[in-house]
Amino acid sequence: RRHPADFPESLRPAAGGDGAGGAAAAVSLLVGTLDVVLDSSARVAPYRILHQTQDSQVYWAVACGSSRKEITKHWEWLENNLLQTLSIFDNEEDITTFVKGKIHGIIAEENKNQQPQSEEDPGKFKEAELKMRKQFGMPEVEKLVNYYSCSYWKGRVPRQGWLYLTVNHLCFYSFLLGKEVTLVIQWVDVTQLEKNATLLFPECIKVSTRDSELYFSMFLNINETFKLMEQLANIAMRQLLDNESFLEDKSLPKPRKPLKNISALKRDLDARAKNECYRATFRLPKDECLDGHTDCTLWTPFNKMHIPGQMFVSNNYICFASKAEEACHLIIPLREVTIVEKADSSSVLPSPLSISTRSKMTFFFANLKDRDFLVQRISDFLQRTPSKKPSFGTFSKPCSSVCASKCRLFVGLLTEAGGWLSSDVLCLILLLIISVAKEKMKEESWNIHFFEYGRGMCMYRTAKTRELVQKGIPENLRGELWLLFSGAWNEMVTHPGYYADLVEKSMGKYNLATEEIERDLHRSMPEHPAFQNELGIAALRRVLTAYAFRNPTIGYCQAMNIVTSVLLLYCNEEEAFWLLVALCERMLPDYYNTRVVGALVDQGIFEELTREYLPQLSEKMQDLGVISTISLSWFLTLFLSVMPFESAVVIVDCFFYEGIKFILQVSLAILDANMEKLLQCCDEGEAMTILGRYLDNVVNRQSVSPPIPHLHALLTSGDDPPLEIDIFELIKTSYEKFSNLKADDIEQMRFKQRLKVIQSLEDTAKKSVVRAVSGDIGFSIEELEELYVVFKAKYLMSCYWGNNRAAAARRDQSLPYLEQYRIDMEQFKDLFISLTPWSCGTHTPVLAGRLFRLLDENKDSLINFKEFVTGMSGMYHGDLTEKLKVLYKLHLPPGDMIFGLCLSKEQFIELCKTLYNMFSEDPVEQELYHAIATVASLLLRIGEVGKKFSNRPMKKSEDCKTHNTQDPVSEEESPTSEQSQNSAVEQQPQADHEDKTPGDAQPGKTQEENQTLGDGAGEGQGSPLQLLSDDETKDDMSMSSYSMVSTGSLQCEDIADDTVLVGCEGGSSAARYGSTIDTDWSISFEQILASMLTETALVNYFEKKVNILQKIKDQKKVERQFSSSSDYELSSVSG
Repeated sequence: RRHPADFPESLRPAAGGDGAGGAAAAVSLLVGTLDVVLDSSARVAPYRILHQTQDSQVYWAVACGSSRKEITKHWEWLENNLLQTLSIFDNEEDITTFVKGKIHGIIAEENKNQQPQSEEDPGKFKEAELKMRKQFGMPEVEKLVNYYSCSYWKGRVPRQGWLYLTVNHLCFYSFLLGKEVTLVIQWVDVTQLEKNATLLFPECIKVSTRDSELYFSMFLNINETFKLMEQLANIAMRQLLDNESFLEDKSLPKPRKPLKNISALKRDLDARAKNECYRATFRLPKDECLDGHTDCTLWTPFNKMHIPGQMFVSNNYICFASKAEEACHLIIPLREVTIVEKADSSSVLPSPLSISTRSKMTFFFANLKDRDFLVQRISDFLQRTPSKKPSFGTFSKPCSSVCASKCRLFVGLLTEAGGWLSSDVLCLILLLIISVAKEKMKEESWNIHFFEYGRGMCMYRTAKTRELVQKGIPENLRGELWLLFSGAWNEMVTHPGYYADLVEKSMGKYNLATEEIERDLHRSMPEHPAFQNELGIAALRRVLTAYAFRNPTIGYCQAMNIVTSVLLLYCNEEEAFWLLVALCERMLPDYYNTRVVGALVDQGIFEELTREYLPQLSEKMQDLGVISTISLSWFLTLFLSVMPFESAVVIVDCFFYEGIKFILQVSLAILDANMEKLLQCCDEGEAMTILGRYLDNVVNRQSVSPPIPHLHALLTSGDDPPLEIDIFELIKTSYEKFSNLKADDIEQMRFKQRLKVIQSLEDTAKKSVVRAVSGDIGFSIEELEELYVVFKAKYLMSCYWGNNRAAAARRDQSLPYLEQYRIDMEQFKDLFISLTPWSCGTHTPVLAGRLFRLLDENKDSLINFKEFVTGMSGMYHGDLTEKLKVLYKLHLPPGDMIFGLCLSKEQFIELCKTLYNMFSEDPVEQELYHAIATVASLLLRIGEVGKKFSNRPMKKSEDCKTHNTQDPVSEEESPTSEQSQNSAVEQQPQADHEDKTPGDAQPGKTQEENQTLGDGAGEGQGSPLQLLSDDETKDDMSMSSYSMVSTGSLQCEDIADDTVLVGCEGGSSAARYGSTIDTDWSISFEQILASMLTETALVNYFEKKVNILQKIKDQKKVERQFSSSSDYELSSVSG
């Protein structure tokens, strides 16, 4: 804070008074603290202009500023536009009214010019957003979602302040009794979010990062705050996972009345959360958006009752969910609706609504609060619903004939596969007779269910439905019910011809996905006869290839072939394709990608559930490391790869009805059944054997298909196989012991595990990248890890605040980790300026641009992490010779032919300018200036001597091939200079620098000795040096803008003068040195190196070690304090 004496005479401290004295200062401090605690503006501006009349005790805030310069600017505006007008008023109240009206008018005009999209945000929220940006240094593209009053626990002391939640950051500000706390955390750095209550922290939110744990408490609505934090962190994880940045939903309808203190983004996120819950509950397509919901009752004819619940209406569906869990769920596609009408109200049935469908079903809803509005919305949606395609019917017709033909084909394939012994045939016939009888009973049960509850998408789904699924779906109905329960039927009927088009487009195309598909086709259930011939293989190929082209982000992942092959046994190709879509994109999100993130997330949930339900076994399994091994194969293939086929398809039946909840509870039941044996295991292999043999012997005695020996069982069966386990008993046990798992709880656990898994994968990526580059770079592992964090943060910043599409395009996740994050020149310049040991003042960005072009080997205007650390290592590591080589390369100009080995006079002068700027503010600054002046004077004389001995027309291919025949400015403008960049030749220096002793090049030598030195340098010029192409050295600043120093006028002391090496006007340069360029003057790297070695100060400067970790720490500190807006604070940071 500023002392009151620092204020201009006409400005007063915000707390009032005369601005002097300890009491006034204490009052000011207390008022400032209360302002922060009670006011949403959060930060107390250190400077304010207040309006007060003599007879009034009230101060009116006219302007505030975070720096003296800013508030002075406001005061000057008031002097010019307002103060002169006030003199005409006689009444003080009139003056106050005029001032208030003038300021309000300015604010209104400013708000009028704001972007239209921000008009929905209330005024108080806009004010908080503006102050958030000012306080934390955020650009306008960083949107505030919401802000909350809370306390941040620093140690054991709570600090009251304001928490700002933006799209990409969590920010907190507190100013309490003169102490300021500012926190800025990126959501991508959050590793854990927890809401808990302890004795020390009552009902608080814990935010964990890799480096710290932060506690926030005393929220007015902690549940709302935590839910919003989860959403924002989830968006950040999605960005890390697949480049999906946050985009505001423009399709949301505008609110009918102004929202109170709620931003449009907060409303957007709330709508997204509701949409996701709606789609997950009713298994609807990913683009379905909820329009609204209302309480109502539904008449259920199967039990003659009115069931209370909620009706949900969206663009294409009307859904109902009962308040009592599993009492009734209903999905009515609007494409099936024929009539929507209001029935007569009565005391028994108030505000009824009937909806009729094409399948002759009628649904009665009642107790609707706003029935007229609801009917109007449904009518609007019906008008936009396309007419039903005649090619797609409902499920009213039985598909037994189709399934029967499939069964006949299946039996025929079995017969062709080879015969059995007669006793085996008799046993098989007996089993089939029993199984067919049971299958008939199942079919009859389902037919009765269809009669009572309806058939097709509009079927009433109740606890009775789940019971039938648990008993196994009949072979004839399996494909139909899989499509219904998964929601795949909805997508198939709304996209007619989509699969056929994909197949046509994808056939004959080859990429990495198709190669992997071809490799795995014959590994898909090789024991099943249907995939031992080309007919089944071709169908599987078409489905997998079509999906790879539909979703190139996933493409193809192992285990997709196993699941798809099972789908094809019960469905046609198009149905199997849409089931695969539902599986990969909705029911098992992120499972089938290169990093199987979804499976790892559910694996973490499985471990957590094991700790909760089987604590003794959990500790043992954790020690053995078994869960991480078994769960991936169980989850990715839905037990199809570890269990006999006839049993595994029953698991798939229940999965399509219940979702991942069922897979988790069956997995727990399997561990529970083997607990005693697993507790006695000594190693992982023994535990895996026990579980493998158990799963191999899970049988389905009700299957009508001939038993297919499981491949794993054939390979591992012993002389004494264990007892068989009936699949239906296993399912029954899983429901009895673990049915209290809730889908909502699993989704909550998924979020928690997703944070942990993705951050763990990012840490693995970092270690992989560091290992890949550590062998070639001089940095330590710790330094490389810190540099990677800084490099990645700079990339992510471009995703936040730059061009999202351009930034996302740079990250190709199919590439190795080392190639995934890349930055452009502007981002590199920012990093270079903050991390380089060669700070050159205003010249630093120019040097950064040259180094970027040097590192960008493939000329795509982007560099990866290895290229970045290679450039940084050249400045931090190596001896004088290596560092000088880097500087020398950075001063070779662009050209349209092969470069020689030497610098021209202009290039040499530019090198001197760079060195001169590098030495600024060094502790031995004067010694370095004197040394570089001495070296520059000597080298200029050497160049002049060498010019006398050069005969360019006759010796063009000898000695130095100096490329100075063209003005650098015209070279940059010439298109040929860009086209010739690939013709540059790189050569390695071979001169022996150690032969040159410091005594060989002293400025006090005679003319003959200097001539001899020049001759020796000329011979040394024949040794090649590694050169650069045009773009590696092209500079944004014209080298002709620097003064060209002649030998006759340069003295040692002149170099220390700014006027010698700093650029001068082009006109005066031409008048002083002539209008022609000295094309014969040149100097080689060996000569520069030899001259540098004569000055101890220069050698010490380039040989000294600089700690890059301290540079990184300082950069992070500056970034944290970037929001310090007063001039004094910024200057103290930079100093």
